[in-house]
Amino acid sequence: MQKGRAEEDREFFLEEEVLIVRNSGEIPEVAFHGSVYYLTEDPDGPELTLTEDNLRLLKKQVIARYQDIVLRDLIPENRNKSIYRGLKRSIANWRRLLKFCERENQNIAVFRKEVAQALINFLHQEDSDVSTGLRDSCINCTASELLLFARKLQLSTEMLPESWQNLCLYR
Repeated sequence: MQKGRAEEDREFFLEEEVLIVRNSGEIPEVAFHGSVYYLTEDPDGPELTLTEDNLRLLKKQVIARYQDIVLRDLIPENRNKSIYRGLKRSIANWRRLLKFCERENQNIAVFRKEVAQALINFLHQEDSDVSTGLRDSCINCTASELLLFARKLQLSTEMLPESWQNLCLYR
């Protein structure tokens, strides 16, 4: 493709890659780097020169995707769906999001509060469902992993259900 033509079609190519990153799998950073490579260096790509605004737009999609997948596994209604991966995956995705945001100097304090509240709600629902016999616990992390996650979210153990440790399948 001619470079001049590609620059004219910049918006088209960017919109396509924004969608790819936004709807990517479990590690949106991989999609981000793939998109940057395709847009700038791939001989079959448009060979664009990306601006800081272009990169910022793509990075914003990485964060949005991470937010989706962190919260996905903290929604009680998802526990019996094929999309559900469990708290262990939510914790892993939270760590990935934090590392990405630290590298990119992005503040996610507001999202941290949202995740903290989602975790509290999830654990209370799980505790209620397990204690009344509606289901077996689906918490697939250890009590220490869950405690560390709660602390990273700036939660105290008093905010968790009293029997939260008993919900953990792995000690």
